[in-house]
Amino acid sequence: MRVMAFGTYDTTVHPRVGILIEGLRRHGIEVVTCNVPLGHMDAGPMVPPPAAHPGIPRQRIRHARCIAELVAKARRAPRPDVVIVGYQGRLDIQIARRLFPGVPLVLDHLESVDDVADRLGQSAQAELRKVDRIEQAAIAAARLVLVDTEEHRRVLLPGHRDRAVVVPIGAAPVWFDAGRASTDRTPLAAGGPGSGTEPASDARPGDVAADLPVDFVPDFRPGEDLRVISFGLYSPVQGAPVIGAALSRLEGYPIAVTMIGRGLQAQRTRDLVGPDAPRVTWRTWVPEAELPRLVAAHDVCLGVFGTGAKALRLVPNKVFQGAAAGCAVLTSDTAPQRRLFGPAGLFVPPGDSDALADALRRLAQHPAEVARLRAAAVALARERFVPEAVVEPLVERLREIVDKGA
Repeated sequence: MRVMAFGTYDTTVHPRVGILIEGLRRHGIEVVTCNVPLGHMDAGPMVPPPAAHPGIPRQRIRHARCIAELVAKARRAPRPDVVIVGYQGRLDIQIARRLFPGVPLVLDHLESVDDVADRLGQSAQAELRKVDRIEQAAIAAARLVLVDTEEHRRVLLPGHRDRAVVVPIGAAPVWFDAGRASTDRTPLAAGGPGSGTEPASDARPGDVAADLPVDFVPDFRPGEDLRVISFGLYSPVQGAPVIGAALSRLEGYPIAVTMIGRGLQAQRTRDLVGPDAPRVTWRTWVPEAELPRLVAAHDVCLGVFGTGAKALRLVPNKVFQGAAAGCAVLTSDTAPQRRLFGPAGLFVPPGDSDALADALRRLAQHPAEVARLRAAAVALARERFVPEAVVEPLVERLREIVDKGA
């Protein structure tokens, strides 16, 4: 089977397609790429802010050039058995349909137009909803539609749901590598004292999973700072102001926080924390290659805390990545996140800054619980969040499609 990953997606901004490609290859499937990244103005913390935002005419010229180059690449590529159109591919799928007549198309549909409007704020909603018909046409053109949670599948129109496949986002290999290579987790020989096969020295028996990875060593000790990190866009989905309000209530506790990103609610979040918060470090962006190592050097990774419809049905990139990097995951108590993490995560009600502050204070006082959560998260990630695991439902459906077409 030959699968083509097609479109103007950008894996440096949205890693989803790269994870799909890696997962399919690990299942022995040939994957060819036909990709000309368009880039997105809603880039995350690993992309530096542009010097100036281009105007609409300039964006259209850039888009036209990308499409022309994409078409030229596609015409030189071997004919695929299946084409996967990457994230934000509402227009790309129509190009693929014309370039590869008769070839089954798969649309990676992580966000609806309404989801993007919710993420970018009220000012963008009216404009984005104008392209709803384009989105519905893209979904209709696809043999399969990839979504990230069952909740996301349910919001598709009834006629499209039977073609939807739930494929969790997962984490790219670089995040697992960062978790193993972190200087804060010294690899130890299996079976010896402190090897990671027995509880940490400050833990009660049974507090740390007996089967935690042998290269994982909990390092948060009594008297040290609990290191907490949050990264991503400051959008309504993220609920960053909830984090800001919680941080303002942590004075006197040994908690050091790193906040990375930019976006609509960045200033509001800073204002809630207040100007005199020496234990909070702010960074607007981090180079892509540096971010996994930076996250792996922390004890707790914060997820999303928004209360909107999108926030309640997603499992964000950062919780997969934080778990893969060896952090404890603290996020909102939503159905998809609790279903995915279970006892490997720590949950607070969406939008509840008091509960978030309480959870952080408890963790700062209970290193054994931090160790348990970190061990549980990394073990779960290495079993279920690796690329080959998350693509299993997709591989099964692709083989059915190709076999039927043979």
